[in-house]
Amino acid sequence: MLLQMPRVIGRLKRTPLPERLRSFHLAPRHLSLLAYLLFDGPLRVGELAERLDVAPTTVSLMVGDLSRQGVLDRRPDPADRRRTIVTITEDALTRGAIERWLANGAVAWRKAFEPLTPAERALFVRTMLAYERESLAEDAADGGAPTG
Repeated sequence: MLLQMPRVIGRLKRTPLPERLRSFHLAPRHLSLLAYLLFDGPLRVGELAERLDVAPTTVSLMVGDLSRQGVLDRRPDPADRRRTIVTITEDALTRGAIERWLANGAVAWRKAFEPLTPAERALFVRTMLAYERESLAEDAADGGAPTG
């Protein structure tokens, strides 16, 4: 795993953006945010912050930036006007490009998990979470920034 993970992560970082998305200022940090919105549907800023494990102000800044670029739409939460609901834009070309960009990873995960039993899938997810947790603990103990 120590040899495989850097190669896999490096390959994922080099995945090219679809032509339609190249004019937007998308960074790797936007990938998870867009994935949550695509696969889980519209979410409140607070929900996105929880899922991304970042401060709500960080998500608000990302959402504001992507909204100005036309990637995301924001609207008040009808249940609580103080909250904002975030969705991927309704623009068909942009939304389609985001769907295609994220679908590659989803298809790859589906194929990788297909031969596994539900218990094996759960073990893999727990193992990845444990790896992440331990990596962050080591970084904190060293006083440095997380390196993954």
